[in-house]
Amino acid sequence: MSLRIAISGSAGTGKTTLGKRLATELGLPFIEEGMRDRIEAGLKLNALSRAERQALIEELWIEQFAREEAASDGFVVDRSSFDYAAFWLHYDFHIDRDTTDEWMERMISAAARYDHVLLLPWGVLPLEHDGVRSTNRWTQFRYQSLLEGFLGRFATGAQVVRVPGTSELEDRVRSVLRALGA
Repeated sequence: MSLRIAISGSAGTGKTTLGKRLATELGLPFIEEGMRDRIEAGLKLNALSRAERQALIEELWIEQFAREEAASDGFVVDRSSFDYAAFWLHYDFHIDRDTTDEWMERMISAAARYDHVLLLPWGVLPLEHDGVRSTNRWTQFRYQSLLEGFLGRFATGAQVVRVPGTSELEDRVRSVLRALGA
């Protein structure tokens, strides 16, 4: 199957769990997002300067893009280019207008590669204190709002699949598979 599916949503919405399960169901490779490994290895995101944080977001995108390119027979990926566009604004990198215009053009252009972007709802699952994600629900809401704005403005009509607001994984999987026609 050559589907290219991206999973989007704020931290703690169940992207990784759903993505791994869908990849298994669809027989596709799962591409994990790179931030979790770095944080688990000791990276302190809050200790980074604005410039270091911006460079990290750019590095994470380059790595993800390369992994997506290598998966020529399809994939399920944890995060979309729309997520990276939302990160750019969430972390206040938009001050430099020319750089922001270039970044946004790259992210919007890259989004055309996804057959579907699965948008997970904010606030359905409890935020876990796992040392990786922020447990401030309003920080996550801010990010989710930016992401939903990007998807609403720049995603193509049938590209976005809204995952139902249930905490039950099996319900989520069945709903997504129906929406994908699988």
